[in-house]
Amino acid sequence: MLEQKETAYEKTVLIGIVTRNQDEEKLIEFLDELEFLTYTAGGEVVKRFIQKMDMPNSKTFIGTGKMEEVRAFVEDNEIGTVVFDDELSPAQLRNIEKILKAKIIDRTNLILDIFAQRAQTSYARTQVELAQYQYLLPRLTGLWTHLERQRGGIGMRGPGETEIETDRRIVRDRISLLKKKLQTIDRQMATQRGNRGKLVRVALVGYTNVGKSTLMNVIAKSEVFAENKLFATLDTTVRKVVIGNLPFLLSDTVGFIRKLPTQLVESFKSTLDEVREADLLLHVVDISHPQFEDHIDSVHKILGEIDCADKPTIMVFNKIDAYTHETIAADDLTTERTKAHYTLDEWKRTWMSKIGDNALFISATHKENIDEFRKRVYKEVRDIHVTRFPYNNFLYPEVIEE
Repeated sequence: MLEQKETAYEKTVLIGIVTRNQDEEKLIEFLDELEFLTYTAGGEVVKRFIQKMDMPNSKTFIGTGKMEEVRAFVEDNEIGTVVFDDELSPAQLRNIEKILKAKIIDRTNLILDIFAQRAQTSYARTQVELAQYQYLLPRLTGLWTHLERQRGGIGMRGPGETEIETDRRIVRDRISLLKKKLQTIDRQMATQRGNRGKLVRVALVGYTNVGKSTLMNVIAKSEVFAENKLFATLDTTVRKVVIGNLPFLLSDTVGFIRKLPTQLVESFKSTLDEVREADLLLHVVDISHPQFEDHIDSVHKILGEIDCADKPTIMVFNKIDAYTHETIAADDLTTERTKAHYTLDEWKRTWMSKIGDNALFISATHKENIDEFRKRVYKEVRDIHVTRFPYNNFLYPEVIEE
């Protein structure tokens, strides 16, 4: 009988700083997300290091004393990877590596690494490779030190691993080639989108890991890959869906994240064409996440960057089955009531009430309120369709016929 092989996780430490622009509460929130990113990439976080400073040290990001503390811990505990929550400059990367003698990666590199793992199609792999080369270009000197050691694992996947002798000229040529390749694929995809006819297009958007793919599977009765890890979906999936007797196209898109690397926004703008060309957006939100309001803001920011902020949108608050709220004992007169104490009904009476029937509360996993969701989407898609084709008005009733 064969023994089941357990996944080996790299021992990792995280480093972040509290600054004038980022208080400790916000930093802990970012480090929680960074830990989930690390886990998704194949790492096990054994310790976090936090330092308060006005601004990052230009040479080593953190101060000399804290760096010595990190160095001792890394050495004593055989830590293979050190992950910084913010993007490091090429000089910082080189200096820190000399001191810690470990693999040093930053948040941007970590996200790129996860994308490299998750890319399945030629298109996604090309986009990720372009983003990686754009990230590598100013850091060639520092990264070649890693590559000479032939290390693998977190932060080491991708184009550089097999091209140790690459210089800046070759990297620039490769970037130019990848951009041309993407332009060719973009033209092909634009033709495909044009060939889909005049069906109403609906796009699922939202923060990463909010349940978009799970919802897609429920609505489209398809088998889109869904997993409780960040960036489970990279490739845009489009399915023809019929609610009642009304057909439309539903697309699942890559999740957004705070501090999204510039390289990825640029490389994946073409993937977001599905969002740009959609007639209706379904903005999926994980309401069980303590920072779901920040996630909403991040999604709105990126939608604004791709000129989609004004599209018709239905807010879909998912994972109501997992929502919990803090409670205050009846005899506790000192604890101040905050948003963390709101029940779902109380949330519905906040700014959410202004959204009206464009706010839906569901659980895609447990299929709670899915019928209500289907009816609301049907109504919106029908309105768009009959505006486009007035002579089809009689074909589709105003409500779904049960």
